[in-house]
Amino acid sequence: MKATVKWVDNAMFLGESGSGHTVVMDGPADHGGRNMGIRPMEMLLLGLGGCTSFDVMSILNKQRLNVVDCVADIEAERADTIPSVFTKIHVHFRVSGRGLKDSAVERAVKLSAEKYCSASIMLEQGGVEITHSYSVSEVE
Repeated sequence: MKATVKWVDNAMFLGESGSGHTVVMDGPADHGGRNMGIRPMEMLLLGLGGCTSFDVMSILNKQRLNVVDCVADIEAERADTIPSVFTKIHVHFRVSGRGLKDSAVERAVKLSAEKYCSASIMLEQGGVEITHSYSVSEVE
């Protein structure tokens, strides 16, 4: 896996993934940026959310469950000192569908957290406390 990050100006950078997708990263005005893109640490948090969401949906789809929507709400705390690393992250999955079993969603979240999500496991090994929760709702 490869990626490239190119400086544009001030605190703005253009990131390109090995698969050819790009994203603008920029800092806030008080750090020389223009607030034109996502912050790098926000992107890291989104990467975690995307990784674990991909796992959860993959597991649920393999069970042929009728999932209509899956949203991961992510909240993080950072250290007050430099480096301002993540210290705690909580991921709450809101899964909705038809005839979903609570136990199936619980299992999918647990498998992602403990076995499959590379981003989550890597951050935990680095000392970040990561917790997960979920809610299941029925749709018509």
